[in-house]
Amino acid sequence: MTTVSPLPAGSGLFPGTYALQLPHDPRAPGIARALLRMVLEAHGRAELVEPAELLSSELLTNAHLHTTGPYTLRLGPGVADPGRVRVAVWDGDPKIPPGFERGGPRADACAEGGRGLFLVRAYADDWGAYSFPDGRGGKLLWAECGGAGRPGSGAGSGADLYW
Repeated sequence: MTTVSPLPAGSGLFPGTYALQLPHDPRAPGIARALLRMVLEAHGRAELVEPAELLSSELLTNAHLHTTGPYTLRLGPGVADPGRVRVAVWDGDPKIPPGFERGGPRADACAEGGRGLFLVRAYADDWGAYSFPDGRGGKLLWAECGGAGRPGSGAGSGADLYW
């Protein structure tokens, strides 16, 4: 018995966006990754689990390590390519990390840490960041995978589609 009906061809990854607000708890990134796996498998996109899990893991861990409040995982179809999956993580700090700026610096090969956002940049089909100065506060870091394109295929848009 099918629990999730396949969507008609061309209708995108899935019909909406899933969101999970997470407390500042060291177990939260793992819980969010479990939700991501369940959603993608339920929608018949198991081939996207590993890349989406890598991308979300880096974004979630960054939010946990560098902020003190709650953060949110949002999972939905890509903006430019609805066949992609977009993972986005919001947190309350409006500062975009230096490793996530387009054309920004590369990771230090000798550093003990600090490679997470560089991995996102390297493995995502597209990625970006938004700071919300309009009263909503915080920032949103996002990455997409599962498309035919490769990393850095262009600046994405559509933060308001997710918030």
